[in-house]
Amino acid sequence: MGDHMANTRRWLLAGLGSMGTIPFVTPRGAAANTMGAGTAPDSAASGAVVLSTWDFGAAANAAAFARLAKGGSLIDAVEAGAMVPEADPSNHSVGYSGYPDRDGHVTLDAVIMDDAGGVGAVAALENTVHAISVARRVMERTPHTFLVGEGATRFARDQGFPQRSLLTPESEKAWRDWLKTAKYQPEANSENRVTRTPGGALDHDTIGLLARTADGRMAGACTTSGMAFKMRGRVGDSPQVGSGLYVEAGVGGATSTGVGEEVTRVAGSARVVASMRGGASPQQACEEVVRHIAHLRGDAIRGVQVGFLALDTKGNVGAFCLLPGFTYAVTDARGTTTVLKANSLFKA
Repeated sequence: MGDHMANTRRWLLAGLGSMGTIPFVTPRGAAANTMGAGTAPDSAASGAVVLSTWDFGAAANAAAFARLAKGGSLIDAVEAGAMVPEADPSNHSVGYSGYPDRDGHVTLDAVIMDDAGGVGAVAALENTVHAISVARRVMERTPHTFLVGEGATRFARDQGFPQRSLLTPESEKAWRDWLKTAKYQPEANSENRVTRTPGGALDHDTIGLLARTADGRMAGACTTSGMAFKMRGRVGDSPQVGSGLYVEAGVGGATSTGVGEEVTRVAGSARVVASMRGGASPQQACEEVVRHIAHLRGDAIRGVQVGFLALDTKGNVGAFCLLPGFTYAVTDARGTTTVLKANSLFKA
């Protein structure tokens, strides 16, 4: 996508107009221009340049937009955006200070993808802050698309990424507090018995980003520390192409968040893009996959949060989720970011 770099820069700077600088984007935890849950995403968030999950996506969008404005590629942009929450010690769902698995190990998963078939992913990566950057190296410097576990960690060291413990005192305390009441044994689905608030900390397990240029080229990234206190070795939807992230030339892209097991059952993000390819709007496509999950799983997804975001080549946005509480950040060509609440299938 390097051939498009000059056009990208001219388009973005034209959108900035006489402002000369990128507008302020409210940091993680707060947001200017927050809209209510009743807003129709297709109309309220058209012309999007960068799109990401959750309220903390606003800061990620700012970094991605800034990278584009300086002439970076779409891959540069989504990587820069994902790196923001990865390095944020107050964010316990992504990267450094992520909540550990039930054995006390923080493991990271990430994927990066462009619309020309470029893909790189890592899973169960340890002692490395920026999983998204390691995923990009997998894409650009290996014949593979996915490295996991010890091999992914060794690859990160070979590529010069510094070793750093990801378990901070705060996340370690949360883990030890969980152990006091959790039944510690390798029992399937025990995570579903952990008390969670839909849209709360234990559901904020991912940041997914999508970015586009004026000519409809797209790229995406998804990075996470996974479900809090998961079984060791568990990998959710986030690093899996077609589940946590999918981008297709001429159509658009999608990303997901929430309980990854429910997304992988239906190859959720690929399904969203396939619906868009068939003529559905991004909003219709997100609603279709959420309704499909609910129909497929019935009572098994009671109290579980799953959300999808989609972006087409014209900048139209879709967002939908199972339960109230899913928010997302949209940045337009002027660099203005709005945080929106997604409509949900169920009320609670």
